[in-house]
Amino acid sequence: MSGNVTAQEALIYAMVTVSAADARMANTELMKLGQIVETLPVFGGFEPERLVPTAEAASAVLAREDGLDALLDIVAASLPQRLRDTANGLAVEIAAADLKVPPEEVRFLQLLRDRLAIDPLTAAAIERSAQARYRRA
Repeated sequence: MSGNVTAQEALIYAMVTVSAADARMANTELMKLGQIVETLPVFGGFEPERLVPTAEAASAVLAREDGLDALLDIVAASLPQRLRDTANGLAVEIAAADLKVPPEEVRFLQLLRDRLAIDPLTAAAIERSAQARYRRA
């Protein structure tokens, strides 16, 4: 896939990629991704059976020689400005879901923030919010 995708698909691309960044997709991350797609208003009208084919399409882009850059380009081109912080927030949510954020996921989040031109204060607020939600007692 070389062109634009829908905004909903672009959000899924970002979530799938952060989950796969450390070369494994934790079950907790995959369950969280499915829960997000089923419950958040931004995915209204998105048919749940499209989730797996969309994730597979993201994986196919990543498998290319220029995969990560191509995927980031697709995500950036497919998202309106008002959904860019949403993409960052959802990617952070997936990264935090298994209570571990390895360096590969951190690096992808940095690349995503840069490509989407997320304001540093907005990014910090999103990350801090995830830390607060996933903190253990």
